[in-house]
Amino acid sequence: MKNLLLLLFLTPFITLSQVSGTITEDASGQPLYGAKITASTGERAITGPEGKFSILPSSYPVTIIISAANCVSDTLTFEVEGKHKVKMGLVATGDVQVIKTVVVTAGRRNQNIEDVSISMEVIKPQLIENKGIVDLEQAVDQSPGVYAMDGSVSIRGGSGFAYGAGSRTLVLWNGIPLTSADAGDVRWTSIPLECASQIEVIKGASSVLYGSGALNGIISLTESEPTTKGEFRAKIMAGIYENPRRESLKWWSSNPMFYTGDVYYGKMYKKFGYTVSLNAFTTDGYKEGEVLDRARVSGSLFFRPIEGKRLKLGLGYNVQYEKNANFIIWESDTFAYTPSGGADLNDPATTLTVNTALTASFDPYLKAYDKKNNLHVLKGRYYYIDRANLTNPGQSTTSTVIFGDYQFQKKWGEGTVLTTGLTGTRNGVVSALFGDHNSMNFAIYTQYEKRWKKLDITGGVRLEYFQQDGRQGDSDFYFGKDTTGAKMPIYPIARLGLHYQVARGTHLRASFGQGIRYPSVAERYTKTSVGALNIFPNENLGPETGWAAEIGVKQVFLIGKKWKGMLDLSGFINQYNDMMEFTFGVYVPDGVSPNLTIGDPNYVGNYIGFRANNAEQARIIGAELSFNSAGQIGDVEVVSLIGYTYMNPVSLNQDSNYLRTLSTYDEETGEYDNTLKYRFNHLVKADIEATWKGLSVGFSARYVSAMKNIDKTFEEEAIAGTGIYIMPGLKEYRVANDSDGSFVMDARIGYNFLEHYRVGFMVNNILNNEYVSRPGDVQPPRSYMLQLKATF
Repeated sequence: MKNLLLLLFLTPFITLSQVSGTITEDASGQPLYGAKITASTGERAITGPEGKFSILPSSYPVTIIISAANCVSDTLTFEVEGKHKVKMGLVATGDVQVIKTVVVTAGRRNQNIEDVSISMEVIKPQLIENKGIVDLEQAVDQSPGVYAMDGSVSIRGGSGFAYGAGSRTLVLWNGIPLTSADAGDVRWTSIPLECASQIEVIKGASSVLYGSGALNGIISLTESEPTTKGEFRAKIMAGIYENPRRESLKWWSSNPMFYTGDVYYGKMYKKFGYTVSLNAFTTDGYKEGEVLDRARVSGSLFFRPIEGKRLKLGLGYNVQYEKNANFIIWESDTFAYTPSGGADLNDPATTLTVNTALTASFDPYLKAYDKKNNLHVLKGRYYYIDRANLTNPGQSTTSTVIFGDYQFQKKWGEGTVLTTGLTGTRNGVVSALFGDHNSMNFAIYTQYEKRWKKLDITGGVRLEYFQQDGRQGDSDFYFGKDTTGAKMPIYPIARLGLHYQVARGTHLRASFGQGIRYPSVAERYTKTSVGALNIFPNENLGPETGWAAEIGVKQVFLIGKKWKGMLDLSGFINQYNDMMEFTFGVYVPDGVSPNLTIGDPNYVGNYIGFRANNAEQARIIGAELSFNSAGQIGDVEVVSLIGYTYMNPVSLNQDSNYLRTLSTYDEETGEYDNTLKYRFNHLVKADIEATWKGLSVGFSARYVSAMKNIDKTFEEEAIAGTGIYIMPGLKEYRVANDSDGSFVMDARIGYNFLEHYRVGFMVNNILNNEYVSRPGDVQPPRSYMLQLKATF
């Protein structure tokens, strides 16, 4: 429950007809920045950082509407010009809070989701908590159009399986990228969901404001800020895996279990505030040998000086230690939960790998408003990852990221915003696997937003400079169709977005955005092997570029004042150039002429495998329909997140050597399906939860159509006649289990009691279906979870 204390007074020094005032939040005494003031005569204003506004009505009588996010709107009527002094309290309830969805990522500022010119989804903490989700990869897999596969997250088919290296989806924590310096990946399990306010998912290239890596989209998390009242949350959960349908998958004598718990506390005082959270997770693993233990501490410190309405300082921190064992290659389709070579770590044939990881980030920041109410934000991050391979110490790496960003933002009235800034990143890698490397990335960006009544236009540009190990050229931009023309060492990226409110509740949008991604150290320099799977380096690997365009319409539905639904329909097209992809082939080092025949197993062991290449020119065309809702219908609170995504991801690569790597390629006829590898055409997500008098019931379902193309070598002998298979039995498995796609259902029930407590029971994979996220990665059987949560 929040109260607004509204102090309105005339300012006689300017003119008697001017209405000015201050809006503050009564609970904390803090000014409300961004509250909207609208006069019946058409004038508009927005409160500044001190909650102040002024408006000059063109005639009287006039009615002024005051509204703010998560607050009940109210009106004031002035009959005649004169000196008025009004004091009014406005009330906002929890029922209203769910009606508005405010997002930050699209424009680096607060916006209503209806006003954003690009497709976005928002995942609320309620869904994460009630489903028993334990990491970010599981969380974003709930969003329409998003698909997670063994550490790789794809938005609208933009990514395939990348073997843990490289990501086209940029993950942000408090507006700062969380991409590692060595593999260019995301540590999904290290992100503190327990203190996140919400998850925002942007679909499409979004590199103008955030830079390299946002080629496919953005997943952004913002930390919850403490209140003056203070908040304490605690949660524990225990789960157990049921036996799979196929007896051959069961490797255990007693069913494996998992446990998790977290504690959070936050409080804001007049000048100082803080949050702190603790999290722990342990599991026996449903796959043989894949145990996992992790512990995390995270939080923030906030400081507002005496004149704290215009200045805020802070420091965020997150430290996690994790020990896990995992494998990529199964023993066979019959024993899919067992690693190739078995799970005995003393057996040199095992492909089970034991790793530890220490992840630490420290994020200082400063926010200040100058005398003209312009916003200045200075953010930094020190991001450290120490990955130790206990099975093979020669594959251990240590990496650091030092990040800095200065942002300037100026607003005129309600609808004109200029955002501009500078970003710098310094990466360092020390590794026995990759070698020692460093890189630098600098950028300057600007975005301008302008509103004309019901039309919003957004335009932006970013200039990127990148170099790795002192080598330039990755960010070169050529004026012409090839590399023979004039060039500059800075790569430009542009974005344009339009939003038009056709009628109350009806919003049209269109957007176009470009993106770029530079090769990670792992993609360029990895040389390793796992069982029969070899990975080779490619120092000549270049960056990939692309663009995304879409057009969409969003219709808002209201039932009373307590329930809001949004139906969204969009069509999109994504184009990728020089897409980096691990490609199977024969890779003989320069200057080496092996005296081996192609059928010799030593040839396979030394020169046959995968290497990251700029193999793809690709295009993805599709459409998406989603329906999200929140609020109360009568006495029942109904929350939903539903979506269907159709994608046609096609390769434009006509090189015969590449085409032979497709699993649909027929050597005799030369016929093939040109669908991109590790993609599919149809993705359906649905989650609905209803709550009545403290009792909640929820259901979710996911359908993914079959992958048409994977790497052909996974289904066949690595080299004909050798009898060596990378993934034994995969071809037969895909025909038997994956030809129709996969369908999964989950259910949950919960009850709130004694005001502060909640107990929940969840069942995942109710039908106990057997399905995979990527070839060879069979997902968990049915599991049961019991959860207890307390909030004060």
